[in-house]
Amino acid sequence: MTVNAGLERRFDAAMLDIYHQAARLGYRPTRFLEMVRELGGVAAAHRLLADNKVHDGFAELFLLGRLDLTVEHHVLLPEFEPLFSPEERVIARARLGLSPSNEAAR
Repeated sequence: MTVNAGLERRFDAAMLDIYHQAARLGYRPTRFLEMVRELGGVAAAHRLLADNKVHDGFAELFLLGRLDLTVEHHVLLPEFEPLFSPEERVIARARLGLSPSNEAAR
């Protein structure tokens, strides 16, 4: 097993946890869950970040005051940095309204 394979499994688990935590808040992002189960968490995150629009799930979590449950938040966690490009992290930071970093220059 490679280091990234273990890391990908942890990210997959984190994406499933997003669903379960959101469900406890009364929001069930079933399409997100289907995407994670079908593609895996990392591929689902890549797809969501590549889309130019902000998804309904992000907006719903924003309204619930739980941006910590977004894919974008998880993409920026230091432990998952090797799974995502600097450009993807810039997109995640922008969607979360965080100040830009120098990641794209790396």
